[in-house]
Amino acid sequence: MQSLTIVPRLFPLILSGEKRSTIRFRETRIVPGPLRYVCDVDAARTIVVDVIRCTVMQLSEAARFLGREEDWPKEVMLEGMREHYPDIEWGDQVQIIEHLAPAFTPAPGRSDG
Repeated sequence: MQSLTIVPRLFPLILSGEKRSTIRFRETRIVPGPLRYVCDVDAARTIVVDVIRCTVMQLSEAARFLGREEDWPKEVMLEGMREHYPDIEWGDQVQIIEHLAPAFTPAPGRSDG
């Protein structure tokens, strides 16, 4: 199963379903289907979600694409992304990974979710 690490402060937001996307820079390409998020300081904490769409675009387009332009103006977006990717620039290509909330993710091997 494909997987990505996630910082501890974002883990509860994924678990609650409030966070249903992630923006990644120069990481393994993710494809639609099951994805395991692993807490980067406690690998025993995991959440499985169902990825529904993956889109590659410039970072400068990401906030608009996700409907978060008011929340993430350029300075806020760059500061937040540089917390994880210090070398990222406004024009760099990123992958936006969108997924269902865990409660709506079918259990492995099931197709009724």
